[in-house]
Amino acid sequence: MSGAERSALIDRLSRSGSKGVLRFITCGSVDDGKSTLIGRLLYDSKLLFEDQLGTLERDSKKHGTTGGDIDFALLLDGLEAEREQGITIDVAYRFFATEKRKFVVADTPGHEQYTRNMATGASTADAAIILVDARKGVLTQTRRHTWIAHMMGIRHIVLAVNKMDLVDFDRARFEEIHGAYRQAVASLPFETITPIPLSARFGDNVTARSVQMDWYSGPALLEFLENLEAGSGLAGQPFRFPVQWVNRPNQNFRGFSGTIASGRIAQGDAVVIAQSGAEAKIARIATADGDLDSAGAGDAVTLVLDREVDVARGDMIVPADARPDVSDQFAAEILWMNEAELLSGRSYLLKAGTATVPATITTIKYGIDVNTFEKEPAKSVALNGIALCNLSTGRPIPFDPYEDNRATGAFILIDRFSNQTVGAGMIRHGLRRADNIHAQAMDITKAERARMKGQKPAIIWFTGLSGAGKSTIANIVEKRLSAAGHHTYSLDGDNVRHGLNKDLGFTDADRVENIRRIGEVGKLFVDAGLIVTCSFISPFRDERQMVRELVGSDEFIEVFVDAPIEVCIARDPKGLYRKAQEGKIKNFTGFDSPYEAPESPEIHLHTADLSPEDAAERVIAMLRDMGRLS
Repeated sequence: MSGAERSALIDRLSRSGSKGVLRFITCGSVDDGKSTLIGRLLYDSKLLFEDQLGTLERDSKKHGTTGGDIDFALLLDGLEAEREQGITIDVAYRFFATEKRKFVVADTPGHEQYTRNMATGASTADAAIILVDARKGVLTQTRRHTWIAHMMGIRHIVLAVNKMDLVDFDRARFEEIHGAYRQAVASLPFETITPIPLSARFGDNVTARSVQMDWYSGPALLEFLENLEAGSGLAGQPFRFPVQWVNRPNQNFRGFSGTIASGRIAQGDAVVIAQSGAEAKIARIATADGDLDSAGAGDAVTLVLDREVDVARGDMIVPADARPDVSDQFAAEILWMNEAELLSGRSYLLKAGTATVPATITTIKYGIDVNTFEKEPAKSVALNGIALCNLSTGRPIPFDPYEDNRATGAFILIDRFSNQTVGAGMIRHGLRRADNIHAQAMDITKAERARMKGQKPAIIWFTGLSGAGKSTIANIVEKRLSAAGHHTYSLDGDNVRHGLNKDLGFTDADRVENIRRIGEVGKLFVDAGLIVTCSFISPFRDERQMVRELVGSDEFIEVFVDAPIEVCIARDPKGLYRKAQEGKIKNFTGFDSPYEAPESPEIHLHTADLSPEDAAERVIAMLRDMGRLS
C-alpha cells in the first residue's frame, strides 16, 4: 500500500461511522468458521496493510488449513496454541470501519471449555453472529451460545449458515437449518433473527451478494451490519457512577473518581448516594485536562459535590429522581465457569462494579437445559451450566435489573481461596422479602450477656475426618469449661442430623447446607453469650470460612483434629469406613468424597500421638492465652 493509499484509508476511517459504533460477536461451535469470517471482513474491507498481508501469506503456508489459499482465520488466532490446534481460545477483538459505520468485533471461542471467554465477549455486544456449519446443522453449543447471548442482553441475532460451498450452495439445506434454529430458539425474545447463507472462506454473501446463491434475496452480512439499528445503549440509561476512589490529594480537595457507567451528568445536577440516600449537587466535573460542563457514559472523571457527604469506594452516585434498587437479596441468572460445582449455601465474593462483598447462593431455583431451554430442578450447577439463583450479600448493594442496564445489573463471583472468577451473573430483580425484613434492636446485647456470664463468647469449631477424635475432645473441653463455671453448649454432627438437619443427606450440596444451618445456630449461641463447641467433619474450607464471617474472625476458633486416614480407619468407632469400603455408604469423606484440610487453624491437634485429655487441655490453654476465659 502506497503512502497515498494509506492516507486515503486513514481519512476514510476518520470520516466513517455516521451510524455510530456497532459492537458484535461471532460465536458458535468449534470450527464453524468464526475467525475466518472476521478475517474475510477485514480483508474485503481493505483494512490490511502490505506487511500484514505478507505475514498472513507466510503464516498460511506454515499454519494454514486451506491448501494454497490464504487462511483468514490466522488474522485472529494469535496464540501459538490456537494456530497449532486450529481453534480459538482467547477472545480476539478487532476494529474495522466502512463509510457508514465503525465496528468492534469479538471473535469468541467455540469450544465448550472456553465458554467463559464467549460470555466475556457477549457482555458488551449489541449483536451476535451465530455461525452454523452447513454440514453439521444446529448443535448443543449453538444453543448454549444463543442462550448466553440472550442472558447477556443481546437483542439482534444473525444466523450465519457458513460453509455453504461444502453443500453445493444447497437452498434446501439452508432452509432446513434456519427452520431448526427458529424452532430451537422460539422461546427467546430476540428483536431480530436474520438468516444469511455464506461461505466465509470464499467471501460469498460476506461483503457482497453471492452469484453462487442467487436464490437468496436478503442482504450480505456487511450490508446488514451497516444498517442495523442497535439502540441508544448505555448513554440513554439513567446516570450511574460507581465510586472507584476517594480522591483527596490535600485538605482543600475531595472528589470521587471513577468511570461513568451509564447516562449523563452536568454541573448543578442533584444527586444522591444510592446506599445512604445522602443528597448533594454536582459542583465540579474534574478531569486531567480541566473541568467539564457535562460528561457521559464511558468518561473517566472526578466528581466534586457541593457539600460533605460520606462516600466510599463501592458506593454509587445516582440522580435524585432516578435511583437504582438497593438490596442485599436478589434473583440472578448465573453462568457457572468453574469445574467445582456451584452449591446452594456456599459463600463467594461478589464483585459488582467497584463494590466487592461476601455473597451466598441461598437457593438454586432451577437450571436451564441448553438443548431445550426448559427449566429443570437443580441442587447444584456444573461447569458451563446456567441457573436462576437467589443470592444474599453481606451488605446491600445498588443495582438495576440487567435487562434495564447492563452496566449495573451484572456481577462476577470470585472463589475466596483461589481468587479465580467462577461465575458471571445477571441480576433479574430484587427480592421483596429483603425490603420487608428489618433487624429488631434489642435492649440486652451480646456484650451485656457476655458480661453477665463473665466470659467472651466464641465458637470452637472442631474439624477433621471421622474417627480423628473431634467429638471426644469437644466433649472433654465442654465438661472442663462447665466445671470451671463457664456457660457452654455443644453442637455435634450426629446429634443435629436427628433433628434440625434430618432432611439432609451427604451430597456436597447437602453438606454445604448442613454447615450453613449450623453456622446460623452457632451465631445465635454466641449472641447469647455462650461458648459453643461444634464437632463437624465440615470438609470444605468455604463453609468453615462462611461460619467464621458470620460471627467475626475473633469469635471463631478453628481446631484441626488431625489424624492420618489409616489411624481413622483403624479406630472406625462407628464402623463407617468398613461400610464405605463395602459400598454401603456413598460420599463418605476421606474415602470417596474430599476433605479440604485447614490451612491456618488457630490450633492443630495431631491426635495419632496425643490423648483426648491432653488435646482438650491444649484447647483450654489456648482459650486462656487468647483471654477468652476470665
